[in-house]
Amino acid sequence: MRWSDLVHEQPDLAHAARDRFDAHRHKLLATLRADGAPRISGVETTFDDELWLGMMPDSRKGEDLRRDPRLALHSGSPDPDDANPTAWLGDAKLTGRAVAIDDEASRRRYVDLQSRMPPGPFDLFRVDVESLTVIRIGDPPDHLVIETWRGGHGLRRIERR
Repeated sequence: MRWSDLVHEQPDLAHAARDRFDAHRHKLLATLRADGAPRISGVETTFDDELWLGMMPDSRKGEDLRRDPRLALHSGSPDPDDANPTAWLGDAKLTGRAVAIDDEASRRRYVDLQSRMPPGPFDLFRVDVESLTVIRIGDPPDHLVIETWRGGHGLRRIERR
């Protein structure tokens, strides 16, 4: 599902996830190597109506995504403050498939969204989301709230104490 469709279908979850992803510049991207082994790489994301992944040309993660588009993306999560561990903001993660973007109009659109973009070539992918999870501290802060959306299955909420 494209990001804009997810925002339309699950606006609260999509906005909470985007807040988590936007809280940190670098995220963690999991791809699959040619031999099927997982690869974890740093990546930056950009949102508008789409979820974009831009990267250096011919990077290993880009090669992975062109060969096998399956991916997992994690927002990252700061350590909780020892003085106030309930102030932890939570994190977000998603699974999906990367779609290589080669058309010039989309690539210009992506460049226009960037506040800092090094000159030169780059690889660009759009992410079609298959699942999205946001984890946060509940209220009262004695449990975790885990909200998960999966395509075709809707939204599920779990509280873990």
